[in-house]
Amino acid sequence: MFERNDKPDERAQVGIGTLIVFIAMVLVAAIAAGVLINTAGFLQSSAEESGEQAAEQVTNRLVEVGTTGNVTDGGEIDYVNMTVRLAPGSNDVNLNDTTIQWVSNDGSAQLVSARLPDAENDTYGQFNWTALRDGPEDDTSISSDDTLNDPVDRAILQFNMTETDNPANIGAGETVEAQIDTRSGGQTTVTLVVPDSLSNKESVEL
Repeated sequence: MFERNDKPDERAQVGIGTLIVFIAMVLVAAIAAGVLINTAGFLQSSAEESGEQAAEQVTNRLVEVGTTGNVTDGGEIDYVNMTVRLAPGSNDVNLNDTTIQWVSNDGSAQLVSARLPDAENDTYGQFNWTALRDGPEDDTSISSDDTLNDPVDRAILQFNMTETDNPANIGAGETVEAQIDTRSGGQTTVTLVVPDSLSNKESVEL
């Protein structure tokens, strides 16, 4: 009536094997879950960082308010003053960390701030700047901290064509493109158009 089992330990061995396999599967699943969680966290951090950088490139930039040029006796522009402010929604912009790509009929030049410690020893051209208006809530002036940090802040970027390594004078009817790049990667392209006639004028709006 009853089947005799001559190997009573076989069932226990099968049970232990199954338990070992189950534990191994749980450990593998836990390790895989940990890897997935870490990867998801890394991807989320990277996505947030990329999003912040992309937002900074769009918002952290300068906007031209107005530009004038000084007219020489020979009928050329040898000095340009460009008034700039922060773009809407922009964070602080350090003017000394800003670079400008100057493209004219005579070629292109990369300009850096003349206030940098090694600007005179640099092979690039230079631009200077002065503070025109500083926000009333600023603890320090633009001149002292080199930063536009308020919507009402205004600065004048100065381009002197007579300086060594700087672009050449601009003639009547010529067009210049100035691409202003901030440290965070924000770009603003300003197109300057010189009037067709500069005779009997001391300065003109570009």
